[in-house]
Amino acid sequence: MIEINLVPDVKQELIKAQTIRTRVISGSIFVGIVSVSVVAVLAIYIFTVQTVRNSLADNSIKEGNAKLTAVTDLSKTLTIQNQLTKISTLNDNKSIDSRIFDVLSAIIPPSPNDIQVSNLAVNSATGTISMDGQATNSYAAVEVFKKTIEGTTLRYTDVNNKSQQINLASSISTSNVSYGEDTSGSKVLRFTISFVYAQELFSPTSKNISIVVASGGNVTDSYLGVPRSVFADRATDLTEGN
Repeated sequence: MIEINLVPDVKQELIKAQTIRTRVISGSIFVGIVSVSVVAVLAIYIFTVQTVRNSLADNSIKEGNAKLTAVTDLSKTLTIQNQLTKISTLNDNKSIDSRIFDVLSAIIPPSPNDIQVSNLAVNSATGTISMDGQATNSYAAVEVFKKTIEGTTLRYTDVNNKSQQINLASSISTSNVSYGEDTSGSKVLRFTISFVYAQELFSPTSKNISIVVASGGNVTDSYLGVPRSVFADRATDLTEGN
């Protein structure tokens, strides 16, 4: 069977072009319809659903605000709650000032160099301890008191569980020295002594605190009452070749 194509090639190309154009137009129309539908859905969401949600949220906020406003002393309650959240941190970083009593019991000289403290101040800003006191044994007792503080060391365990030993005080000074009478009418020497304390003394990270008073094995008044620079170990003999 023989088929003869009587349609010219130009006509066939025209038919193909028209078919393609029809498909393109149809696809464009479909995409346009979908786009319009998406825009319509978004518009409905924005102008209806979102508006309703915002309205509900505003109403909820207003109701919550009304409830909070009705609470008596709300600002005080919030302040207390805020402070409660910081208690743990403050407790961990607090200065253990009660250790000053251990210091006093260690550094107050025994009789006859009796010392009485009338005022004690710990200044954490400057790291100093200041004491107003009086001595019944005049200047000797004050000098013994000062040298006792100089020879006192602080032993403690640090955060790494290692034992440490440091000087308790530095920059020790006396001032406001004058004579007076105590409540019994006895003559006493009034004075103020102050020193810079080791920060580890009141630190909460310092554990197993102990105050150690050392006088180098000599606790006589004749030794404590004079400057330590006067004393030194005896020089040894020179050996041959030196």
